Amino acid sequence: MSNITVGRLGEKMALSFLQDLGYKLVVRNFRSRSGEIDLIVQKENKLCFVEVKTRVGIAKGLPHEAIDKRKIHHLKNTSQYYLLQSPHKNCKLSIDVVSIVLNADLTISKLKYFQNITE
Repeated sequence: MSNITVGRLGEKMALSFLQDLGYKLVVRNFRSRSGEIDLIVQKENKLCFVEVKTRVGIAKGLPHEAIDKRKIHHLKNTSQYYLLQSPHKNCKLSIDVVSIVLNADLTISKLKYFQNITE
């Protein structure tokens, strides 16, 4: 299975997980020159920019371990660009990560949600 297919599956799983927590989807796969944000979701007055990392197994490490300073920098820049053109001016902001490890049959083995990764 390709990385793109696994990534898309992970995004669907992450969105379902976040919706179960009460978040509403604002934008999926927002792109700018700085990068891409997988999911932008909102709950009440909180707007979250969510990076989804998905892997089948942990042979290459846990998915969230792939989020480095460079990736966080791109997420910040892309979220700022989004805010320039969005109506979400007075929301609390958060850059979050959903880390998903899948079993070989593509069921969820582990799912972790990290909030405010820049703090």
